[in-house]
Amino acid sequence: MPRTRVFYEDWQMECCGTPFAVGDEVGWRLVAVGPHDREGDYRGAGWWVENHGGPDHETVGRVHAIELVHQDYLVHTDPRLGEQLDRALDPDAEPGETVLLPSPHRMEQVPGAWSLEPVDACPRWFRGEEPDTEPGPRRVRRTVGALVTLDVTRVRDVAPEDPGATPDGPGDRR
Repeated sequence: MPRTRVFYEDWQMECCGTPFAVGDEVGWRLVAVGPHDREGDYRGAGWWVENHGGPDHETVGRVHAIELVHQDYLVHTDPRLGEQLDRALDPDAEPGETVLLPSPHRMEQVPGAWSLEPVDACPRWFRGEEPDTEPGPRRVRRTVGALVTLDVTRVRDVAPEDPGATPDGPGDRR
């Protein structure tokens, strides 16, 4: 039974994933980490989970271990955009008036500033520090996914995805 490391990104789980725990059998569409992928993005994993298409087969296996991946970011806040956001959220604004503004925050990964936290189960929703509106650079830590050690048992074909499918079920059109 081969053992492999898989990176499950936070947004993939939060969008369309199913929480899992150590000892669970899972079936995931896996994509190999390629030579052109940014070094460090997958934290040493050889594969990553793709819930939005991907290959026409699932890799099935038993979850041996789970580690949450925490990444530090340097946050730069533009106080001018924060002031615009405060004005846009003014309770005295006209009803139905929608204002779209860019985020006052620009976040960049701090190279090499990540850590692993062993856990028994992968959450559906990931936590992270939210940047505040104070000006100036500062660091925040966010959970960006899970690094999973998977004991692979088999590969099985899966039906092609139905483009008309909804989250409620295949072919369920509204």
